[in-house]
Order: sequence, then C-alpha cells, then structure tokens
Amino acid sequence: MAELVFFSGTMDSGKSTLALQTDHNHRARGRRGIIFTRDDRAGASRLSSRLGLEVDAREVGDDTDFWAVIEAEGREGRPVDYLVCDEAQFYSPEQVEQLARLVDETEIDVFAFGITADFRTRLFPGSARLVELADRVEVLQVRSLCWCGARATHNARTVDGVMVVEGDQVVVGDVRSGAGEVAYEVLCRRHHMRRMTADAARRRAPATGTLLDVP
Repeated sequence: MAELVFFSGTMDSGKSTLALQTDHNHRARGRRGIIFTRDDRAGASRLSSRLGLEVDAREVGDDTDFWAVIEAEGREGRPVDYLVCDEAQFYSPEQVEQLARLVDETEIDVFAFGITADFRTRLFPGSARLVELADRVEVLQVRSLCWCGARATHNARTVDGVMVVEGDQVVVGDVRSGAGEVAYEVLCRRHHMRRMTADAARRRAPATGTLLDVP
C-alpha cells in the first residue's frame, strides 16, 4: 500500500540529500515520480543539497493543487508512482491534506522532507499537519551538531550576526557564516534558550580562542 512518509530533522541533517537519493532509488526501479520543492536555497524550481547535488524540481506556490497536478499528468499519459516533496514545512495544511488524499485514493507514494519547528521553536503549519496525517514520521539519524559538540535540536536565525526569536516565520537565508543579513545556525536546546550562537560564544572566549560555555 502507498504511504505518506514525513522525514524530519534540523538543518544540516541531510534531508535534501535523502530526498535526492530517494528519487534516484525509485527511478532506478522504473518508477516515475515528480520532485517538488519550495524556497530552496538554490532558487526557484531547484532541489539542492549542501553536498553540492542539485536537480530540477517543480516549485510549490500558494496556489499549487497537487491533486490537479496529478490529474493533468494522467491526461497527458504520464502516470505518476511517487512524489518527493522537499521543504515541506513551507506547504500549507491544505496542501498536505491533498498529498494525503493522493496516497489514499490513487496509491501514489509521497515522501515529504522538512524541518519540524522554526527559529522560534514553533511548529511550521505544514509540518504540524504532516505529523498529524503521515503514516510514518522518520527522524533523520544524521546528527547535526551545535557549536558545543552536543546534538543540535533547534534552528536559530541571526540578523547581522545577532540571534533573534521574533519575526516572520519564513525568511530565506543561508547557514554559511557571513552569507548576508539573515543567516541560520543549528544549536542544542540549552544554547538556543541562552541565545548563544557560535559567534556569541567566541566573543566571550578567553584569549586562547577556546569557546566559553557560560550562562
């Protein structure tokens, strides 16, 4: 039977890489699928991994109707066996419900990949609906690490190098240091609650350059 599976993890946990691998594995067995994404760092209609892999994808917008897309593919004689849906946290709850309906009524497998919570530690609406509806929720086992070496469990947003916990839920940025005004970093819960990013810890470090973990 077809399934709706939600693969979740923090940034840097390999979600997009797994999405690409999933598509490759199914295509290698002769199955036909469609890759969807939204607000990928590489730009519109692209699915990219931080390992350097990148492929074409269909951009999901506010008006995207997955059911209508599959119907159109069928009319053109292109049956679909599975969907790979990256950056699924940005999908609307209604779009997630469309994906669930496709699984139940057309036997199309849906593999969704995304972050569960935002920089404020609040659930994305799309992710919340996926957790509610998915047949399985798989937490990626590749560990993202906080600057302190502990497992990273939270996503932090910085503006001009300063961590913020208020603002629009969706602002596209980069995890690279110095990538621009808005950037992102993964932290353990303790340092997220302390608002202590790697840069903040470095500024408090002694002259030896050792990161200092202080309250």
